[in-house]
Amino acid sequence: MFEVGDGAPLLWLHGGQGFNPKQEFVPLFAAQRRLIVPSHPGFGRSGLPDWLDSIDDIAHIYLELLDHLDLGAIDVAGCSIGGWIAAEMAVKSPERIRRLVMIGPVGVKVGGADKLDIPDIFAMPQDEANKLLFHDPARMTPDLNKMSDEELTVMVRNRETLALLTWEPWMHNPKLKRWLHRAGMPALFVRGASDGLVSADYLAAYAGLLPKAHTLALAAAGHAPHLEQPQALAAAVLEFLERAP
Repeated sequence: MFEVGDGAPLLWLHGGQGFNPKQEFVPLFAAQRRLIVPSHPGFGRSGLPDWLDSIDDIAHIYLELLDHLDLGAIDVAGCSIGGWIAAEMAVKSPERIRRLVMIGPVGVKVGGADKLDIPDIFAMPQDEANKLLFHDPARMTPDLNKMSDEELTVMVRNRETLALLTWEPWMHNPKLKRWLHRAGMPALFVRGASDGLVSADYLAAYAGLLPKAHTLALAAAGHAPHLEQPQALAAAVLEFLERAP
């Protein structure tokens, strides 16, 4: 678990690409918040218990983490599968989450059974997947030749665990949308305007399942606006978290 900054705590739940404390968005949030970023089981250097095989399991682990840290109601922000984890936490213990931020979230099925809501990134070449992930793939795609063995190991391990957690059913919990009415806290759903994984229609349908949610699109960003547009993302999220009830 990585922790930095002072102020009201913000639990940040990373997406399938993992988390790097050197990423530009980190100090932007840490300047105003106590930023708490756990590395999901099986991602980064975190262990993966042999019994853990679902996003639901991780949601329970993080609710226990809040107990362990002796935190009451806390703000939570989740990216991609981190948003899915946050949604599972919100329906289990809505009283534990003060405000909820969902950045390019997955986790529900809103379309027909004959078509995937989220494209299958494991069924296409990585170059094609990168075009869906980023507004500017040339700038955001890592150079594998310049990565250390440790960095490559973490990257591949992240992909392996992502497949384990999201493969079947693909990128959603069929039961989650039945319980999202319990997530009655104010919620902000954010999408990069160039996101090729989470469409505008998907985000709107997802947000519509929560009682107090609204949506926001950020220009010149794909599935990871916290990486491509960190300043704009931080400004929007912090404004939402500080907004009067």
